[in-house]
Amino acid sequence: MKIAQTAVSAAVLLLVNNAFAQQAGVADAGVAQNASLEKVQITGSRINLKQAQISGVGPVTVIDAEAIQRSGAISAETLLQRLPASAGTAGNQTSAYWTGNGYGTTQVNLRGLGINRTLVLLNGRRVVNGGTGANSSVDLNMIPVALIERVEVLKDGASAIYGADAVAGVVNIITKNGLKGGEASVRYGETSRGDGSETAVDLSWGLQAANGSVVSAINYSESGAINMASRAPCGLAEVNGALACTGSSSTIGGRALLADGRRINFNQTPGSGPAFETYSAAKHNYNSNPMLNAVNPIKRLGLSTFGTLNLSEETQLFTEILFSHRESEQLATPGSLGVYRAMNFAADHPTNPTGQSLVLQRRRLEEAGPRYFQQESNIFRVVAGVKGSIGKSWDWSANVNWGRNTGVDVTTNVANLDRVALTVDRTKCSTAAGAAIPCGNYLGYGNLTRPVMDYILTNLRDTGGNEQKGASGNISGELFALPAGVVGFAAGAEVRKESGWRNPDSLTVLGIANTNAQDPIAGEYTAREVYAELSVPLLKKLPFIDSLHFNTAARYSDYSMFGSKSTYKAGLDWQVIPSLKLRSNVSSAFRVPNIPELYGGVAEGNLTTTDPCSNWSALPASSVVSQNCKAAGVPVGYTQLGNTILTTVGGNPALRPEDAKTLTAGAVWSPSKSLTLTLDYFNIKITNAIQSVDGSTKLAVCHSTPGLAHQFCNSSSFTRNKTTGEIDFLSSQPVNAADEKISGIDIGALYEFKLAGFDASLNAEVSHLKNYQVRPFPGADVIDYTGKITGGRGSYTQWRSLSSLTMAKGPWSGSYTVQYIGAADDINASPGDIGAKAPGLMYHSAQLKYAFSKKLDLSIGIDNLFDKKAPFIQSYTDANTDTMTYDLQGRRWHVRAGYRW
Repeated sequence: MKIAQTAVSAAVLLLVNNAFAQQAGVADAGVAQNASLEKVQITGSRINLKQAQISGVGPVTVIDAEAIQRSGAISAETLLQRLPASAGTAGNQTSAYWTGNGYGTTQVNLRGLGINRTLVLLNGRRVVNGGTGANSSVDLNMIPVALIERVEVLKDGASAIYGADAVAGVVNIITKNGLKGGEASVRYGETSRGDGSETAVDLSWGLQAANGSVVSAINYSESGAINMASRAPCGLAEVNGALACTGSSSTIGGRALLADGRRINFNQTPGSGPAFETYSAAKHNYNSNPMLNAVNPIKRLGLSTFGTLNLSEETQLFTEILFSHRESEQLATPGSLGVYRAMNFAADHPTNPTGQSLVLQRRRLEEAGPRYFQQESNIFRVVAGVKGSIGKSWDWSANVNWGRNTGVDVTTNVANLDRVALTVDRTKCSTAAGAAIPCGNYLGYGNLTRPVMDYILTNLRDTGGNEQKGASGNISGELFALPAGVVGFAAGAEVRKESGWRNPDSLTVLGIANTNAQDPIAGEYTAREVYAELSVPLLKKLPFIDSLHFNTAARYSDYSMFGSKSTYKAGLDWQVIPSLKLRSNVSSAFRVPNIPELYGGVAEGNLTTTDPCSNWSALPASSVVSQNCKAAGVPVGYTQLGNTILTTVGGNPALRPEDAKTLTAGAVWSPSKSLTLTLDYFNIKITNAIQSVDGSTKLAVCHSTPGLAHQFCNSSSFTRNKTTGEIDFLSSQPVNAADEKISGIDIGALYEFKLAGFDASLNAEVSHLKNYQVRPFPGADVIDYTGKITGGRGSYTQWRSLSSLTMAKGPWSGSYTVQYIGAADDINASPGDIGAKAPGLMYHSAQLKYAFSKKLDLSIGIDNLFDKKAPFIQSYTDANTDTMTYDLQGRRWHVRAGYRW
């Protein structure tokens, strides 16, 4: 389905029915900003009371609509991934090859604990997962930034309030409402090199009446590609103490191993030179960068309607209808033969010029041209409900929530390995013109003919999706009054059914395609939950106790696939004096195993594995391994046959939820009306973390543990034949084996002042990672990610910050933003290596806006003002840097015009 077709069909549905100003410290939930008597609900609490009474729910950062507009961002992940509290890896346009929910999918990763440990809500309700099928997190592409009124980021565990997956925190995206009239905006931008264009067109309109309201919007955005070679001409590596271009050893001529042990490469210049020569990395390796993108193109279309209908003064119907369509694409290098299936050539094969048998180890199909990974995703979301009030003290609501995501992803120019084998087999293929099976010559670039490529190449088409069905009801209000104030109460129940599926192309399932073999995935689970929350005023108007509140919550969850789970939250909110507040929370949380982890297609394969009991009887009798192998009944003289063991991989339906304990403690100090400072400490411990452990590790750990006492020694990990001692079952499926610990501090500041007649404000938020350690399984050495750039999890630099100076006077307004990313060490590099340490750097951005009238405004902005280049990181291959952390685009500008009527 193309964008135009989608727009027409979805429009029918609708007709039928920064420059960030992150207010961390400003709109931090710990700061009472005004004396408004309106009831409000802050992310982190379900209690609808006056804001001052529930302000201790935890540290909340707010990004408002004005800040979003000034930032010029056209995608929600751009807003969120710049937050200092974000770390690690999350999919975006510049890290498209690192996302686990389908290329082109974008997410948020608070604290770097993983995208599936951050709960994303839309208007306080869950959102269906997105991607290309059987996914584990929300695709932020579905939420156009022009629809967003504000984003509230709770940096605290909140499973007791919202249920599973709120381990690192909650991102609650709140959409605009109450619009009367229309708004339209057009935005365009590109880099200073003239590439990476970004276009966004947004149109919204609203009607307000005595009996209700309706707001509808159409949002379209499109981003162009930036080729990787334009930012990093080639892959770099340290050679003799200096950086030099290197490349992939999958060469276009073909790298081969001869029977006599020599490694050769076949001719890479058609029509000249010898047929083959000794392989040389410097001469023959392949430069992949021209066949990759630093930024990949993406198109988004969003259609939405939000409506209310007043049934009475106390009761109101409401609905949310949202549709999102995404088309994304990634450029990829031509595929390589020899990765998934060996290619052997006899000495007398007609295409073999070497005179001896050989193994073609790698041959890149350069003649076929690049591959393209293409995705198309559609997300529908419908919420319908009713809400109302009972007297002046109680509010209630009930709603149903349905969401469905369907995705198609296509990979072009993929070789069918069965057909490749037929083109090599001279008893099956023919050199005659028009032959049904043409013979191919893979030994040398340019030898493959068009008929051969037409015969062996195909496009793979995978389909998948996710669905969420739910219903919930909530009630909130005042129970009774105590001397120190009113006791607030909230309670509710929810039932939710989640399902996911993914159907790889049949060639992929059969293992015929020149790509990773995959099995279909399908699964579902149902959750039934109840919760209650209390806010109890303990003391007030005493020396050094202006007010003291106790906040607590508990939730009971019952899941169809693993049973019940209970979580809690308890905290104190102590207003010491009017200018100083202290707060602390302790809570438990959990993450539910996702559909691929639970129901991923289980398969078996002969994987390279070492059995520690091989020749155990030759070991000293006192050794732990010898004693354990003997106790396990392994016969004396047993020797492992070969170097592989049949291993079970895939999902594991026996997985249990991950458990987490969170402690946060902080202070909010407002020494004057113009200055507010916040300081918050966080400490998160995760146990039973889900981890896939390879077979060799399981066997080694089990047999080196005295008395076979390790959990890897049980029958769910492996079993042995009682007669021969051979391993007849070995599992490398994910298990609840790991634990993780992370701690640090967040600092926030807001200072409002006058400068040369301008109203000015300075916002700053700083995050310091004190410690992040992972133990992959009991007994393993701790992996310390603190201050490290990792090979696949992203960066865990100890310091990150985002600061913004905003000024306004009359029709003029503007802001200047500085994002800081601290220094970090490459976890895979040795001290002294080039790129072993990435320096700290700053990205500067500036925005300026002029309002010609209340209806018309124009703004311009420049990001990465000083064109800061990404540092070289040795252990990364894409663009020679950590694409999840650093900017590859360089300096870029944008202009936006907005009109209201």
